[in-house]
Amino acid sequence: MPPEEDAMIDSMFTHTQDQLKQLARDVLAFAKEKGGTDAAVEFSEGGGLSVSVRKGKIETIEQNKDKGMGVTVYIGQRRGNASTSDFSAAALRATVDAAYNIARFTAEDDCAGLADPALYEHHPQDLRLCYPWDITAEDAVVLAQRAEAAAFDVDARVTNSEGASVHVQSSHFVSANSRGFIGGYPFSRHTLSVAPIAGKGARMQRDYWYTSSRDPKRMAKPEAVGRYAAERALARLNARQMGTVTCPVLFEAPLAAGLIGALVQATSGGALYRKSSFLNDSLGTTIFPSHVSVVEDPHVIGGVGSAPFDEEGVRTVRRDVVRDGVLKGYFLSSYSARKLGMQTTGNAGGSHNLEMKSSGTKLADDFAGMLRKMDRGLLVTELMGEGTNYVTGDYSRGASGFWVENGVIQYPVEEITIAGNMKEMFQSIVAIGSDVLTRGNKTTGSILIEKMVVGGS
Repeated sequence: MPPEEDAMIDSMFTHTQDQLKQLARDVLAFAKEKGGTDAAVEFSEGGGLSVSVRKGKIETIEQNKDKGMGVTVYIGQRRGNASTSDFSAAALRATVDAAYNIARFTAEDDCAGLADPALYEHHPQDLRLCYPWDITAEDAVVLAQRAEAAAFDVDARVTNSEGASVHVQSSHFVSANSRGFIGGYPFSRHTLSVAPIAGKGARMQRDYWYTSSRDPKRMAKPEAVGRYAAERALARLNARQMGTVTCPVLFEAPLAAGLIGALVQATSGGALYRKSSFLNDSLGTTIFPSHVSVVEDPHVIGGVGSAPFDEEGVRTVRRDVVRDGVLKGYFLSSYSARKLGMQTTGNAGGSHNLEMKSSGTKLADDFAGMLRKMDRGLLVTELMGEGTNYVTGDYSRGASGFWVENGVIQYPVEEITIAGNMKEMFQSIVAIGSDVLTRGNKTTGSILIEKMVVGGS
């Protein structure tokens, strides 16, 4: 990052990166003086702006500014954690004392400890994760109003709104440990959303849309967000109930990203070592059809899930999580890896940028192409509730969407459930669309499942 950009970012915070690094070194020194055999610390600081409007009028304007320090002190293989928002030397020393005293009375854990120093990232690449948005509260309000007004302008049947909002956030952190790792960087995340309501009385329908990016220049225009949100709400008017049927189900791209999330949860170290996952002992086995792959790439420039190292300082790497349907990797921290007799995958803190794709996807497999491929079945555009049992894989969610015949949407449907088993759902992925969308750190097109039970009236 150019020096002038570094200086601009540093000016946003009370402390510079160098100052946070010195504070981190001080805390590690305090832990050593106290008698800790090892220690790890993280300092963070951030600030932002949130505004919301409804029917053109300001509802909220909030400014946030926060900071914090968390420290883990080890006494052999006993550990204690403590935190503070006070960065004074006395408060930092008292927090170290608290963590040390907790460790004294904690049972030993033979898997506790810092990551292997050979795995640390000492020369992280600049992934350009911070794009400060120099926007006033007044200007943010105008953006939200433009998005909501665009939604109302689409059709007179857009009669109400749950509001529009703009969120702006920039932060930075430094983490360090007693085995020689120290590193940190600034990052940002900005969002604009709108939720219009169409219709009147008992027939009202609501939908929403949003745009989000680390870089505000890459966000969609507020008018485009508002118009599309309104079109989605209007499409749901006059929704019907339907009878119970077993049929193909097409998950719209924003919801399809949730299937990647289910894969991550089922293959994360905590679930695996507790034997509470439907994918226990699945490494090297076929869990998807051979046309499906999942790639993790932590080094996408500006990516929401990008990171040069994980929460333990372990360097991150691009890898195939699933290749040709076969599970090639779990999501492990040092602790969960030791529990499983394996090595960390650089996922302390979670997954990075994940993309699910199919070798069979063609440009023609856009949204309309995926409807044609399904021919007859259910397009799901909204899911309600939490209905996944990660021990058994059983899946049941409230849903709404559209009934499709001959590859064409016929009418909206609501008050239904979709049910199946995640193992079987993964195995029965027929196709992944070219209508690719990124939601958070997950990227996929719409996903077509061969069959599920759709429960209706």
